[in-house]
Amino acid sequence: MIRLQKMMAMSGVASRRASEKIIEEGRVKVNGKVTTQLGTTVDPDKDLVEVDDQPITCVTEMIYILLNKPSGFVTTSNDQFNRPTVLDLLKGLSARVYPVGRLDYQTSGLLILTNDGDLTLKLTHPKHEIFKTYLATVEGTIQPNNLEKLTNGVDIGDFITSPAKVTLIESSPYESVVTIDIREGKYRQVRRMFEAVGHPVLELQRTNVGELNLSGLSEGDWRNLTDAEVAYLKAI
Repeated sequence: MIRLQKMMAMSGVASRRASEKIIEEGRVKVNGKVTTQLGTTVDPDKDLVEVDDQPITCVTEMIYILLNKPSGFVTTSNDQFNRPTVLDLLKGLSARVYPVGRLDYQTSGLLILTNDGDLTLKLTHPKHEIFKTYLATVEGTIQPNNLEKLTNGVDIGDFITSPAKVTLIESSPYESVVTIDIREGKYRQVRRMFEAVGHPVLELQRTNVGELNLSGLSEGDWRNLTDAEVAYLKAI
């Protein structure tokens, strides 16, 4: 017997955390009856589990994908505004996958997708603090004092960011190009950090998650992670 949300994650429905929300919304049935209890346990071999009236089964093949997300795609499986999703870019997969964390609609770059719910939970848990690197083009010339503020941590309204690694790549009177490494994953965090020091983001790309990077991968393309890359993520 396993918890219902774990079976949903193993079936590629969503991460465990997202599956819990789906359960609470009353979208899950066990043997024909709606359940909203997070403590519900099921036997995947005997119980009929349905999400939005569609039966689900545990997936035995784990899939791990690295996508170079273009701007203009959302990282949810469904969008209320019918915008294209990153899942539209994936063709020919044998099982459903879902994003590990999110990139906002206008942000491009490295996104991991998988049907491994345990790995998703691990990589998105705050305690692991996996560093993520972004390349940002921002308005105006960034002065050293603002670079120092970003490095030491800034107040973005409801949160004071942890120290970050910030490197100025180039600058002009109109815009600056900066790389920034952060270990948190708050909503639109990088954009809010630059807004807090008076330099709104014009363009943003995530180039690295930990040791993973976009080398050789064109925008909109994807590839399977290597065994070594999967082992690296699991060992974090």
